[in-house]
Amino acid sequence: MLQELSWKVGGQQGEGIDSTGKTFATSLNRMGYYIYSYRHFSSRIKGGHTNDRVRISTSQKGASADFLDILLAFDQETIDFNGHELRSGGIVIGDAKFSPVLPADIAQGVRLFSIPFTKLAEQSGAAIMKNMVALGATARVMGLEPTFCAPVLQSMFGRKSQKIVDQNLGAVQAGYDAMSAEGGDFPEFQLSPPVPDKHLLMIGNDAIGFGALAAGARVMPAYPITPASDVMEYLIKKLPLVGGVVLQTEDEIAALNMTIGAAYAGARALTATSGPGLSLMMEALGLAGMTETPVVIVDSQRGGPSTGLPTKHEQSDMFAVLFGNHGEIPKVVLAPSTPEECFYATIDAFNYAEQYQCPVILITDLALSLASQSVKPFDYDAVTIDRGRLATAEELAQTEQGQMFKRYERTQNGISPRSFPGQKGGIHHVTGVEHSEIGRPDEIAGNHTAMMDKRLGKLRNIELPNSVTYTGEANPDVLLVGVGSSAGPIGEAVARLNQEGLRIGHAHVKVLSPFPVKTLQSYLAKAKQVIVAESNGTGQLLQLMRLSGLMHAEMSSFLKYDGTPFLPNEIAAQVKGSMLAWQR
Repeated sequence: MLQELSWKVGGQQGEGIDSTGKTFATSLNRMGYYIYSYRHFSSRIKGGHTNDRVRISTSQKGASADFLDILLAFDQETIDFNGHELRSGGIVIGDAKFSPVLPADIAQGVRLFSIPFTKLAEQSGAAIMKNMVALGATARVMGLEPTFCAPVLQSMFGRKSQKIVDQNLGAVQAGYDAMSAEGGDFPEFQLSPPVPDKHLLMIGNDAIGFGALAAGARVMPAYPITPASDVMEYLIKKLPLVGGVVLQTEDEIAALNMTIGAAYAGARALTATSGPGLSLMMEALGLAGMTETPVVIVDSQRGGPSTGLPTKHEQSDMFAVLFGNHGEIPKVVLAPSTPEECFYATIDAFNYAEQYQCPVILITDLALSLASQSVKPFDYDAVTIDRGRLATAEELAQTEQGQMFKRYERTQNGISPRSFPGQKGGIHHVTGVEHSEIGRPDEIAGNHTAMMDKRLGKLRNIELPNSVTYTGEANPDVLLVGVGSSAGPIGEAVARLNQEGLRIGHAHVKVLSPFPVKTLQSYLAKAKQVIVAESNGTGQLLQLMRLSGLMHAEMSSFLKYDGTPFLPNEIAAQVKGSMLAWQR
């Protein structure tokens, strides 16, 4: 019996491909299997090829599989585009409506089954239920009961009517029976029973939204943009339940300015965007840095430049996040790599924002933002709230009558006491121009130098906890370095290569600013070769390492920027090729 299986459904956008994959993945997750589900979709509402690739396993995985076992096809284009991924012995189940055929480049031994999805769905009540018919056929192949998705369908449609639930279950049964009529069993596609275990199934964006709730965030101004919109959609439902509010603004400029205003007033506030929106936020980002206002910004990276690839994966915003604003301000940039880390990193983001009184950017990528993954339940006891250096009543009482509070006092560590509007003794001036300790404009040369040193000094020569994680061999022949969602495929490739007897290590960067120079250097010093794997065309992480003074005689990039995430076998092949070239 299999320890894992790879399944994909494809068709035209608007045919219910997303709901098919979600129903399938959620049902198996509830049974105890671990899921990694990645959607390929077009930047339009209807039309264009789309697919959902689901990896089902008895252990946790952080990447799509290198192979495909079962392909459900609602049109011939799905087979033509995805058939090459099938391994020998795989199965294609196509809708008889389009008379499916296998292309010439299909793997040997792949079998094709033509099942009348649409016809059976119409007989069950409506053609739109052809995706349920397809799930029934899948259940028959995998040895699942036709009722495997009944709880999920009940939760999806029960509020509408029991009749709709029963019709969908009838469509699943019809697909199951039709596949049974093809004859024979499919023991090669049956999964080992899962180890009883409870885990959540969520995308990274939902984990960020949940983390914001746990951190005490109560205000989110934002403008919708793929692939960050789900953070906003999640909090639209949740924030009002705790007295919070989500405001859809007219654009990203307004979104960040409103976030700054809410944070200045004392609320924990965030906004979420992607590359184009981040560009519009740059002036306001400088304002947050100059006024030392603690805001949290989520940047979910997508393909660029310009409108680029709105629904495809890329990691090309790193330089924009780090250096995009005019002038120089301190900022913390966190780069989680799993949904679990998204939850905890969001809480850290709010704490760091208030501890260091500066903007914090949580940078993710499309694969991390939108891939559905099984995650372990969160440890709520580990959640702590740190509001930073707030002015005490005693400090505020020391403000003399008629004088202003030293909100921007030049302290030894650069962090000043912070007061909220309305606090007696805490009144001060706020401006985006250079200012004195009480906030009044002051453009004297010496003052500007002193205030720049104060602000920039807050993050100088420090490394935040858990800035880098390390797995693999302690003294590797090849060290792989990555950021963001590539942790999954890199980690899997390293495990495979080490099992083959190769000495491979994996350092994953979780904080881009302040950059963990000392920790990374300690890992680089032990490696014979260094390969930095990232999803962009210019090697931004590698350039950042070199810019920070990290050097290695054998350090190179492995870049992928075709809009799709890395697969484990791609990374493993790159490592082997690099080792072979180096040995020559």
